[in-house]
This record gives sequence, structure tokens and C-alpha cells, in this order.
Amino acid sequence: MVDPVAEVEAAMVAIRRRQTKRMFARAAGVADDSGQQVIDAIETAGPEPLGVNGIAEALGVDQPRASKLVAAAVSAGLVRREADQLDGRRTNLVLTPAGHDRLAAVHAFRRTRFAEAMTDWPETDKQAFATLLTRFVAGLNRT
Repeated sequence: MVDPVAEVEAAMVAIRRRQTKRMFARAAGVADDSGQQVIDAIETAGPEPLGVNGIAEALGVDQPRASKLVAAAVSAGLVRREADQLDGRRTNLVLTPAGHDRLAAVHAFRRTRFAEAMTDWPETDKQAFATLLTRFVAGLNRT
């Protein structure tokens, strides 16, 4: 009998290898995707303002690494720094129009690739996979 946890682990390792190689970024034509991590984190935070420390926490990196990633995103024109209206000592990171455009393009690219990977799946399988994967990720976030 196949161990389902071992199968999930193997699949997650394969996904991680693809991410490490930045295969999606290269295939999408993004030469330097360091800013992508920052704009993904800002988007995920929603209305919650993020500064460099928030980016560090969201990405699981130290503050110097987060500063470099933010600087790259600012240099690329994807993000701008804004003074926090409630606390003048804080600087918040805000997506620029170019950052919003990049997010839209990357979302479209990713969704196309995911749809292609499931092209021959019945709709019920696609929905079940979406439900189970979402539940799985939520479970990982609890631990």
C-alpha cells in the first residue's frame, strides 16, 4: 500500500525544486523575480500595511535580506515607500501601477499553466483538488 503522506512529501519536494529554479518566472519572461516575492507578500497582506520587517516575516528571511528584496522591488518600479500616516517612524510599502500590472500578468500566467496541467481532469476533480489543496495549506499554516 502506498503511503499518502510520502506521496504528498514527494510532490511538495518537486514543487519546491521548480520554485527554487524560478521556472515560472523564467517562463513568464521575468528576468529578475526578486521583486515578485515582495509584491506577492504585499498582495497577500491585503489592506494590512507592510514595511521591511513585515516582508521579512512574510518571506521567512532576515531583515537585511528583506531590505535587499525591497530595494530591488523599488528599483524595478514595482513598489514605492510611503510614510505611515499613523506612525511617522514607519514606512509602508505600496504597490505601484507597474506592481499591479506585474501581479495581473503573473496571475494570468500561473493560472494558464495550472489550467494546462489539469486540462484533461474532470471538473469535479479540479474542484476537489482546489478544496483539498486549500485545506492542506491552511493546515500547514496552523503548525
